[in-house]
Amino acid sequence: MIVEQIWTGNAYRNFNYLVVCPESGDALAIDPLDFKKCLAVASNRGWTITQILNTHEHADHTGGNSGVVKATGAKIIAHKNASQKIPNMDRGVSAGDVIKVGKSVELECLDTPGHTMSHICLLSRGDNPGLFSGDTLFNAGAGNCHNGGHPEELYATFEQQLEILGDETRIYPGHDYLLNNLAFTLDREPDNTVAAQMLEDFRNQDPDDALVTTMAEERDINTFFRLQSPSVVAKLVAEFPEIGDKPDAKAVFLKLRELRNSW
Repeated sequence: MIVEQIWTGNAYRNFNYLVVCPESGDALAIDPLDFKKCLAVASNRGWTITQILNTHEHADHTGGNSGVVKATGAKIIAHKNASQKIPNMDRGVSAGDVIKVGKSVELECLDTPGHTMSHICLLSRGDNPGLFSGDTLFNAGAGNCHNGGHPEELYATFEQQLEILGDETRIYPGHDYLLNNLAFTLDREPDNTVAAQMLEDFRNQDPDDALVTTMAEERDINTFFRLQSPSVVAKLVAEFPEIGDKPDAKAVFLKLRELRNSW
């Protein structure tokens, strides 16, 4: 499996992806907002975009669909419940469905509500596992729930689906929010030396060659996976006594998500 991360350079800091079968050159375009860049990369590499996967219905993820379809005839795939929100869908998928790309690539669909209620993440297994996480999971952060989502559903997605992923799983998010997310982690957990070092190391990174974190790294740097951290919990309890002296993981997650909304 070949993964090409495409930096759009737009105000929303979107990443687009091409997932390619190395045997056939067939490619799946994930959230190809900047369709011209996606088409140009595919053309330059001799790849053929045959399918589009929209992780969810927001316009900054679906806005390039028509351009790709016009140029290639690619079929549009998205969550089965998104058909009224994403025009011209060809296939609706559910948890456990498999998207095949060319001869050798298979991606499992995860039903991951929270950012929206019709959100799909794609999981590749095998020797080089990866998660195409849309706006559910970011490098060092979690998606917001402002436009059609719900924080309790997001917590359930993290607890039941993301927490169980193997340490070696690479994370391919829909946006580059790494620096802001690391800063939030350090705001909530000032003694997190791993996050502090990563912020220093990647402060001036080139988004065209962005860091791809693993789940092992996310467990160290992402405050939304660090719900049992004594520092995180102690600071929340001191600032928000209404959550009690020993808040459970869900209460910690929800308070962190609330704080991130206005941070």
